[in-house]
Amino acid sequence: MMRKYLLILLLFCTAGWANDFQYSRVQDVPDLSFMPHVYTGLDVLEQMDFRPLVGKTIAVFCNQTAVNRNGRHILDLLKDQDDIEIYVILTPQYGLFGDQENKTKILGKVEKDPNTGARIVNLLDRFVKPPEWTIRDVDVVLVDFQDTGVRYTTYMTTLTKILEVASELHKPVIVLDRPNPLRGDRLDGPVMRTAYQSFEGYHLVPIRHGLTVGEYALMVNEMGWVKNLQRVELTVIPMANWQRSMWSDETDLPFKALAPGLVDVESCLAYTGMNLLKGTNLNWGQGTTKPYFRAGAPWISGRVFYKKITDLNLPGVKFKHIQYTPNQSKGDGSIPLYYLEKCSGIELEITDREIFDPIATATAIMILAYQLYPRQFEWIHDNYIDKLFGFNLLTTFAAQGKTPKYLPPQWVMDIIRFNEFRQKFLLYE
Repeated sequence: MMRKYLLILLLFCTAGWANDFQYSRVQDVPDLSFMPHVYTGLDVLEQMDFRPLVGKTIAVFCNQTAVNRNGRHILDLLKDQDDIEIYVILTPQYGLFGDQENKTKILGKVEKDPNTGARIVNLLDRFVKPPEWTIRDVDVVLVDFQDTGVRYTTYMTTLTKILEVASELHKPVIVLDRPNPLRGDRLDGPVMRTAYQSFEGYHLVPIRHGLTVGEYALMVNEMGWVKNLQRVELTVIPMANWQRSMWSDETDLPFKALAPGLVDVESCLAYTGMNLLKGTNLNWGQGTTKPYFRAGAPWISGRVFYKKITDLNLPGVKFKHIQYTPNQSKGDGSIPLYYLEKCSGIELEITDREIFDPIATATAIMILAYQLYPRQFEWIHDNYIDKLFGFNLLTTFAAQGKTPKYLPPQWVMDIIRFNEFRQKFLLYE
């Protein structure tokens, strides 16, 4: 009942979209309301004939998701502009093309984009934040990528590190906005506590935050969440015709895989909860064709587990008992847990995404495994789960022996307070 009330609250508590910011600005854009399509910040920049970049040398932070509504990549579009020079390409985790396509050129120890000739610097490979030389000699940093809408992806953390260096060097940053693939009116999960912050949980937001890339950047900049309360000259070029109630596949925009395993809206939704299993010794489908849709281990009796999880009657999802053998995943260099070992467990199918609760589902799976297999189940890597979850509520709750249905209401107040806090940064109805 509390969860139902919370959902209603979030659907209607979305008034007062303000554009009056102290350190940032939102670009005035052409009126495209007469058009039947959603336009990303990149599409809008095209409509503006790239005027904010004309005559400038730029650094571009992007990956494979930075395409216009016709599927053309931002680097190809910029290459066609004779009066814009791309000095360097900065990339997030998984590289420029998501580690799925070998489209770059290696010259010694330097990686280059063969189309533009610009050097490529991966910011989660050799560097945690951009080296000063990548930004020092540019006129502006241009940012365009599709985020997952979920806290534990590192993309927004890396963007924050870019803002940090840009503020130190007094370089302006332009962010091209893109939709939240999981809607902009749905929030879920506990807000990160400061004692548990990490690169995968860098900001004090819930697991499912409901913000677009541009809104998130505005929040970080205005709140001074960059190192030492530094701010940057930030401009957001917003989308046109996007509404908060839209799922990504309702926008008619092309969907590029956001990371290995995140190939569509459903996989992103499952990831919202099932990524938490990385803090346990359960295999989460890694090394199979169904990452984030499976939970298993060699020591689990899948049929028993299937019956117990089914008896919980979790909304919007059904399960089946499966046996599978993890193999190495394409696009992910890590070796999956229980590599080449036969696992027994469950596979989930989202039957109604409107009511499916990914975090409640994942926490129920972990608590059941903890209770059914107390000798085999483990929280791994010095309670890495607490950093993913946001604090130690989950591990404490499991140790108390409570049933899974009592866990979700524990973060209701977190969601209510964060939703109120984020209102000033929202750009869309």
